[in-house]
Amino acid sequence: MVKNLWNHEYSSKLLQGVEELVYRSNLLGSDRSICNWGGGNTSMKTVEIDFRGREIEVMWVKGSGSDLATMKAKNFTGLKMEDIRPLIEREEMSDEEMVAYLTHCMIDSKHPRASIETLLHAFLPFNHVDHTHPDAIISICCADNGKEIAKEIFGDRFVWVPYIRPGFTLSKMIAEGVKNNPNAELVLMEKHGLVTWGETSQESYAKTISMINEAENYIQRMINEQTIFGGQQYITLPENDRLQILSNVMPIIRGAVSTEKKMILSHDDADDVLQFVNSRNAKELSQVGAACPDHLVHTKRTPLYIDWNPQVENVETLKTRIIEGITQFKREYSEYFKRNKNDSDQLFEAAPRVILIPGVGMINTGKTFAMSKVSGALYHRAIAVMKGATALGNFVSLSENESYNVEYWPLELYKLTLAPPELEFSRKVAFITGGAGGIGSATARCLVSEGAHVIIADLNVEGAQKLASEINEEYGEGRAHAIKMDVTSETLVKTAFESTALTYGGVDIIVNNAGLATSSPFDETSLNEWNLNINVLGTGYFLVAREAFKQMKKQGIGGNMVFVGSKNSLYAGKNVTAYSSAKALETHLARCIAVEGGEYGIRVNSVLPDAVLQGSAIWDSSWREERAASYGIHPDELEEHYRKRTTLQVNIFPEDIAESIAFFASSKAEKTTGCMITVDGGVPAAFTR
Repeated sequence: MVKNLWNHEYSSKLLQGVEELVYRSNLLGSDRSICNWGGGNTSMKTVEIDFRGREIEVMWVKGSGSDLATMKAKNFTGLKMEDIRPLIEREEMSDEEMVAYLTHCMIDSKHPRASIETLLHAFLPFNHVDHTHPDAIISICCADNGKEIAKEIFGDRFVWVPYIRPGFTLSKMIAEGVKNNPNAELVLMEKHGLVTWGETSQESYAKTISMINEAENYIQRMINEQTIFGGQQYITLPENDRLQILSNVMPIIRGAVSTEKKMILSHDDADDVLQFVNSRNAKELSQVGAACPDHLVHTKRTPLYIDWNPQVENVETLKTRIIEGITQFKREYSEYFKRNKNDSDQLFEAAPRVILIPGVGMINTGKTFAMSKVSGALYHRAIAVMKGATALGNFVSLSENESYNVEYWPLELYKLTLAPPELEFSRKVAFITGGAGGIGSATARCLVSEGAHVIIADLNVEGAQKLASEINEEYGEGRAHAIKMDVTSETLVKTAFESTALTYGGVDIIVNNAGLATSSPFDETSLNEWNLNINVLGTGYFLVAREAFKQMKKQGIGGNMVFVGSKNSLYAGKNVTAYSSAKALETHLARCIAVEGGEYGIRVNSVLPDAVLQGSAIWDSSWREERAASYGIHPDELEEHYRKRTTLQVNIFPEDIAESIAFFASSKAEKTTGCMITVDGGVPAAFTR
């Protein structure tokens, strides 16, 4: 049952007009069982004063590409009703002509393009109209006996409209159907959704909720959880087993779906997903087609169902089935495109957006983590619709050609053009050790600003979490993820990369940056001090690079490693034997990995900074005093000392190192590996040679 969330006290304080439409829209969109992400539309008709001071009737309707849950007043478009009303007298109107005409009806050219379904709202003689995609309603609309079920539930209070793609013709059919049925309280759009209305915003909202709950009550009486989807066929694996399997196979999936463009992955093992993937009929049902036209761009017409028995077959068999399944899915999708394409159509990425695995759950793909989650959220809705439809009768969907014409519909594709352009590191995952520190945090921010998703790994997990939270607040949920990791622990490093696979599906960029530093004369250097430097700066870099190398090989789509060395990688600094030796080890380790990584498209390069004091835990430790003492100066004089010894007379900041790391990881350096670049202001003793 969906809840009526209308708050009269709050709504009564809103300015009458678009603000109350925003409130109603946000309420409807906040419940995804009512309205899909990015789908549905709302409207209201008001009287406004135009630029000449005249009163005119204006319809405010959702702008294309916005989402009801989050949209604001700026996302609505105002249109002059006196220009729109005459259109209903026409016999037909093409999509292109409709879009062009509505552009001339706008009261402000800066408003967004009006919704595809604007005329649906305009042709209905009501002040407030809601078009939504509720699970319960679509269950009826996607049942082969849906019209008969609707009569049992609603009697003569509904108008049934056979499936037709949104546009002029559908809008006119709905208006005529309502006009011809004086008892009509709702419109049921076959294989599509619901239309309701009211004379006030609250009345329209309440009617939407009421109609959904009438349908929901009926459907719930028909559902038998023991026999739904044909009953259970496979068991759900224990959670630890599911996660272990997912961390193993997600890099393989990511590699297989990323041959055209890289994808970010997410996984989902919610109860409804597991009930569906473990059922007897899941394989057949999942291939019937999309539950709603709005799903198609984000889920494709069908998911990839992996025919694997978790009770008797092993993970190696699952890996084989996954690779075979993705290969076949791409081939079949390309054939589907060729059968249905129009002359100007361009093939999307052919890889699946939804992958179903019995006993394990669902894996989703997208150009960002957020978009992979959208695909998953929409498939939750598909499962709910199939559950309702099969409880009532048989689940039916659009034909292949109808599906294609929605998926590649220019008006639907227009929404995708509203997304920001992809950046240098879009679709890529970066793993940064020492990520909470000065260089690490600057690098995380730099890479994210250019589109990356980042894993911030650090012993200081509170600092890593704080940074991740700040990044996610600025760039969107899921762009950064914090992990506590000690680079000297083989177990924790392996666990961190398993977590990375579970979080994003794999990794593209490794920034080996975790560090420490000690200072003492050579003859006073203890074995503990020596081992500490070697363990963190040598063994730690080795362990991180090794696990990254394994995951990159498993993906099979190349990768980048950037080691943060030091001026001391080249220069034998005084009183820093252990540190300098470990830093030299790092850069040679990087070159060794570069030699072996070339055949797999894995590049490895090193950045050699010097004296990056800002935000550094190293320089906030005893290291500052030790280095100052070695130069015979006060610690507060260090920055000026380091500036003066450079040929460029500059200090080095974390952002300087981040830019060099980004360069090595970028396409600008795609033919460079085994290289070192110094970022030290020009210290002659550390010139590479």
